[in-house]
Amino acid sequence: MYEVELKVRADHGRAREALLSAGADPLGTVRQVDTYYDAPHRDFATTDEAFRVRREHVHGETTAKITYKGPKIDATSKTREEHETTVADGETADAIFRGLGFEPAATVEKERHRYALRGYTVTLDDVTGLGEFLEVETDVETEDDVETARDDATALLSDLGLDPDAGIRTSYLGLLLNDEPE
Repeated sequence: MYEVELKVRADHGRAREALLSAGADPLGTVRQVDTYYDAPHRDFATTDEAFRVRREHVHGETTAKITYKGPKIDATSKTREEHETTVADGETADAIFRGLGFEPAATVEKERHRYALRGYTVTLDDVTGLGEFLEVETDVETEDDVETARDDATALLSDLGLDPDAGIRTSYLGLLLNDEPE
């Protein structure tokens, strides 16, 4: 599976108005706390990979997922192969990874207001220490489907009044580690 994702800085007030005017369906809000790990056998910053435990908090309930993200596959988006699965307990997953030599590198906290529009999930992200962003994303099964999905996501950004050329390919983790200002 490939996650096709575009991200830009965006004023949430204006973006929310544009989303609702375009007929987006609100999907609710989630708070996510992502712990990213360094591997004992390779440097993920060099290989452009990511490995994390995500804890999602919705309506007093917490779920946990582990995610591996491969290197980005193009020069214009954050598209990459992704594998994710839910685990019963984020703390136990953390203990297993530490036992195998994986060390926490950083934590990214964000509040996400999610919308559905034209087959995409559009999120208004408020990232602690970084500020406000908008992401447009979808999953596709094969690499052959990536270009069409990316082009449609680019058109969606434009239709929302945002500049696709202002896209940010750096992850929130990378922005935090590089001390990107809010």
